[in-house]
Parts: sequence; C-alpha cells; structure tokens
Amino acid sequence: MAKLLHCGYRSAVTYDLLIIGGGINGTAIAREAALNGRSVLLVERDDLASHTSSASTKLIHGGLRYLEYYEFKLVAEALRERERLVHAAPHIIYPMRFVLPHDGARPWWFLRAGLILYDLLGGKMSLPRSRGLRASDADLRAPLKSATKGFVYSDAWVDDSRLTLLNALDAAANGAEIATRTALLSARREGDAWRATLSDGREVAARGLVNAAGPWVAETLGLLGVNARSGVRLIKGSHIVVPKLFEGDQAYILQQPDGRIVFAIPYEGGFTEIGTTDVPVERPEDAVIDADEIAYLCAAVNRHFTTQIAPADVRSTWSGVRPLYDDGASEAKAVTRDYVLEVDTTGPVLLSVFGGKITTARHLAEEAVAKLAAPMGFAARRVTRERAFPGGDIGNFAAFLTDVRARWPFLGDVRSERMARAYGSMLHEMLRSISDEAALGTAFGAGFTEVEARWMQAREWARSPEDALMRRSKIGLHLSADERAAFESWWVNAYPA
Repeated sequence: MAKLLHCGYRSAVTYDLLIIGGGINGTAIAREAALNGRSVLLVERDDLASHTSSASTKLIHGGLRYLEYYEFKLVAEALRERERLVHAAPHIIYPMRFVLPHDGARPWWFLRAGLILYDLLGGKMSLPRSRGLRASDADLRAPLKSATKGFVYSDAWVDDSRLTLLNALDAAANGAEIATRTALLSARREGDAWRATLSDGREVAARGLVNAAGPWVAETLGLLGVNARSGVRLIKGSHIVVPKLFEGDQAYILQQPDGRIVFAIPYEGGFTEIGTTDVPVERPEDAVIDADEIAYLCAAVNRHFTTQIAPADVRSTWSGVRPLYDDGASEAKAVTRDYVLEVDTTGPVLLSVFGGKITTARHLAEEAVAKLAAPMGFAARRVTRERAFPGGDIGNFAAFLTDVRARWPFLGDVRSERMARAYGSMLHEMLRSISDEAALGTAFGAGFTEVEARWMQAREWARSPEDALMRRSKIGLHLSADERAAFESWWVNAYPA
C-alpha cells in the first residue's frame, strides 16, 4: 500500500516504485513488482501500448534472423520465453507455422543449419520443430511464384497491445495503480525518495523510479537531470495491411535482395499483414510510414507471391519507433534487439530500460525487479514464470471455444472466436448476465456491441473510441466509415470528457 511520506514542506503519497511508461516493458515491470509485494504507480501520458508496443510485427519468436548476428543468448532466452508465453496466455498467443522459401538469397545449407540451431536453442518445446518443404505441402507452396525448396518452422502470434494490457490488469489486481493520460512533468531526488509532479495535479514520492519510456527513454533522463551511460538508436519499423494474399493460417518469411527479411502474416481474418522496415529516425514522433516504405513492402511481396499488390491496395498501416540499445552497429538491421538495464544509485534508485522485445518483456521485468531489490532493501522472488495472464487459465483453447459457443450460441462462430481470443476466461464475467442477443446492447457493426465497449471502458482503461477500436481490439478495421462515426458519437455521449 502507498504511504504518506513527509518530504519537504508538505506530505505526499509515496510508493515503492514509480514507473514511467505504459508499454510492454513498463507494464511487465509493474506486474512483477506488484507480485513481489511492492506498491507501484505506473504513469503513461497516452494510452497503454499507444506507441511501440502496439506497432510490432505481433510475434512471439526467438528471432531466427538474429542468429546471423551471433545473438545466441538473446535467441535462446526468447525461445524459452516463447514456450512460457504460449501456455500463460493461450487466448492471445498461439502457435503459427512459417514458410521460408529458398530463393538463393542465402545458401540452402546455411538456412538449414540456422533452423537446426534454432530448434536446439529452444530446448524442450511444445511447438513443432523445423523441417523441409515437402512435395505434399501443396497448400503451403500455392501462393508462391516458385518454391522448389524451402523450410517450415514454428513461432507464435500475439495480440501485442492486449498482452500489454494483460500485464497492467495483473499488476492492478495485485495492488498497482495504473494512471493513463497522466504525464510525468518533473521529478527530483530529495532525501531517500524521488518527488514527482504529475499532469493530473498530484505530487507523489517513490523510493525507486523506473524509466520505461521506450523511444522517450533519453528524453526522460534529461527531464530527471540524469546523464545516461548507455545510448539509444531509434529505428522505425512500418507495416502495411492488404486484402488477404493467400489461404490458410500459415505465415511466410520472405528474403530480400538487401539481406533483410519481410513477414507476410494472416491478419484479422480477411487481411495480410506485411512488415517490417528498418529505418533510422531522429525523433519518436517520426513513427509515420512513408511512400518509400510502402513501395519496399509491396515489392517484397511481389517478388515471391503470385498475387501482386500496389500501394493502392493498402488498407491500413502502422509504424513504431523501436528504442534499440546502441551497440555501434553500422546498419539498422544489425543493431542488437537485446536489452540493457541501467541502474543509477547516486541517491534513490533509478532504473532505465534500453531496448527489449515483446517476447522477452517478462524476463526483462524479472531481471529489473532483481536489480532493484538490493538498493531498495527487499528480496526479489521469481513470481511470473509459471503464472497465467488474466484470462489465460483456459487450458486448451479449442475446448474453451467449444464451451463458449455452447453457453452463448447467439454470438455466432466468428464473434465467439474473436471474443474468446480477446478475453479468455474473463468472458465468463463479461457475459455472466447475458442470455440473448438483445442483452448485448447497441450493435456497432462487425459483431461489436455495447457490453464489450462498456467493459473496455470500465475494466481496461479505454478512454477514447480509438482505444477501443484499435488497441483493445482491431474492430476498427472491419467497420465502415459510417459505423465508426456512429460508434464515436455513442462513446462521446456515454463518456463525456
């Protein structure tokens, strides 16, 4: 529980930890710290996962291409985390097959050796191991211009913004306070605590401060008056969404002439997600796709697929700025995806996060809390390794979905699967008093109704139509312009500012 700290000329509520940033790393640290019995306040000036953490390629993966840069430790760690996560959140994380056509960009033996190493680094795992493309894999070859050779391996797909949200939900359920639309205005060390002023008018104090501001990590250090020992490189990664390019639930990893790889991944039923790019940028605000990136991604697809696309086919885009630890690499694609945790103990402890991946956020949080433990005087426990995320205690997803459809048959096949994926076992609480279609309330289109929108606002910190339509869900992709406008009007009336 937060306490009153007599600090300076007036009392302020004090927490063990003040965490700056509501992305995947900040919320994961909040969860780990709260489960370790720490009092936590997390502040995010926008929405949870409103920037980089909702703009990933949406994969839980070891990072096959990182083996080329000898990132063996990172890949092994990520593969161990992949195994944990597919069991901890089977509703929003699930295995996916990847087809890697061999087009001569890299030698056949090189790719096969890399996949064997990938499997070995993964250790004991539930996902299928890699294999060569077979003559019987006609369905996997069908979308490709030519695929006489190639490979099939496994990783996992994730709803990145909902994984961020689930970390925040578990943190809050264990005592953490999550304050969205709340910016850190200033903070200074005073005695044995940090005193911070927030945009909601509060002054708070904390025994430790975590800078998990992502692309703004260096800017936040400047606000705190602290010089970083580590550097950060801002790399923009952009994605496009086009109408579905192929049948099936498999994804493709496409090698490019410049040595990069591009993913083509089934997305939201009727679409294909294509990404990502690697473009150095100067500012976090530069997270906007440009025409050259769109052309690059279209060309990447057109080299491999029989279905050709053009910029006019793009239905949606997203771009995120990845705050990578600056390891001195000359090219953006070669910069390490590993993370660095910088601890400053010249007064009340400050921990700053540089780099990181969606896949390794839980491990990062475990390490962060361990690093905070000694200067803050507590014993850290490993509390999340076998812990399910909220909604994740469902066991086998197929069996869970069968139960959902039996209990609420009026949801229909498409909506029941979408909602079972989004909420897992929390769906039982959402629909506890719902017995028919009418009880779901106002219908906004694409199976999205009032009961779900109100849940997002009351339980998931949704504060705007965009929060609901594009981060708590991807329903916005499926609504017409008129339907979206109608929902926005309903929201403003239901939740006036």
